[in-house]
Amino acid sequence: MSKEFTFVDLFAGCGGLSEGFYKEGFKALLHLEINPTACETLKTRMRHYGYSNEDIERSVMCDDITRDGVIDDIEKRLSEHVDIIIGGPPCQAFSTVGRAQSPDSMNSDPRNYLFENYLEILNKLKPELFIFENVKGILTARPQGVKIFGKIILEMRKTYDVVDDPNILLLNAADYGVPQVRERVIIIGVKKGGKIKSTPEEIYRTITKTHSPSGENGTDKYVTVKDAISDLPKLKAGEGSEIAHRDETIKNDYLETIVSSDGIIRNHIARNHNEKDQERYRILSENKWQLKDLQEVRPDLIHHDPKHFGNRYTVQEFDKPGKTVVAHLYKDGNLFIHPDPNQARTFTVREAARIQSFPDDFVFEGSRTEQYKQVGNAVPPLMAQAFAKVIKKTLEEM
Repeated sequence: MSKEFTFVDLFAGCGGLSEGFYKEGFKALLHLEINPTACETLKTRMRHYGYSNEDIERSVMCDDITRDGVIDDIEKRLSEHVDIIIGGPPCQAFSTVGRAQSPDSMNSDPRNYLFENYLEILNKLKPELFIFENVKGILTARPQGVKIFGKIILEMRKTYDVVDDPNILLLNAADYGVPQVRERVIIIGVKKGGKIKSTPEEIYRTITKTHSPSGENGTDKYVTVKDAISDLPKLKAGEGSEIAHRDETIKNDYLETIVSSDGIIRNHIARNHNEKDQERYRILSENKWQLKDLQEVRPDLIHHDPKHFGNRYTVQEFDKPGKTVVAHLYKDGNLFIHPDPNQARTFTVREAARIQSFPDDFVFEGSRTEQYKQVGNAVPPLMAQAFAKVIKKTLEEM
């Protein structure tokens, strides 16, 4: 019987990264998350995986990682040795979008330094391995003129072996069967003088890319938006219900990994849109246009300057992977306009979750705003599972 390996998830969010590790049989010892609604989602998911109420209450720690004494409290909750720490500090301060929209390029944002809290816990618990996930913008972010990525790598190297080559660290979710182009920096650390025989470089080499744009070298073609959502009930603005059924006649390889055996889907309710918005969405999706194209034909539907907000309205295309799902989704869905002009609306929570590769039996707790936020902030579970497979193999070889 293979050994059950354990993980701690810091900045856990709703548990996208954890989900990949659950799927590979890892045992959750602790999730640290500050958002109370995301914590409820984490608890619901642990129930799904058969954890006892006692384990759940101990394992989901709804707390602030920067609080004095938080590390002592984490240690009190841990019942056994930690094999791997996973997680990534909130990325808004590092994201290029966040920096562009902030008056001081997010220089003064305290989130720039949450990685220090991650490393403090890492060096206290001393697992054999860690995974640190973040946005591509972390490679270039310079709060107060200091290149943050170099600082992070320097700190990590005091106790762990890590790679600093962006060509190795930058991974695209679409390469692992996620129906979305989503580039993320994934730093895998191996404890210096520990039991792991593999180097970080060797571990990266074994993370198998299963998909590619045109299915070259024995891989499958990228999973598309159509593959991901075409079985979901068609909705107009404001329609939908909390529990519904998918069209079970629609089948493909991606859906096989995502759908639940009972065919039930949750969180599939369309936002309310006014008539002008619906008309705007309908024309944009019908023609696969951007805002600038719409301005030439229907200037009455334009209330943003297309020069500055050219990509503010984005129609997802059926025959391609989705664009990157973002946390901003909770404010408006204009970056995720449904490709079907007859539906003339933006994505539901479940459609966004499908693009993120969350299984249909994954329940998002809280208000719809909170649900969108959880989906947008998450690591795609299928991408996480690709890492978990390799981490499991690496730990088994100790």
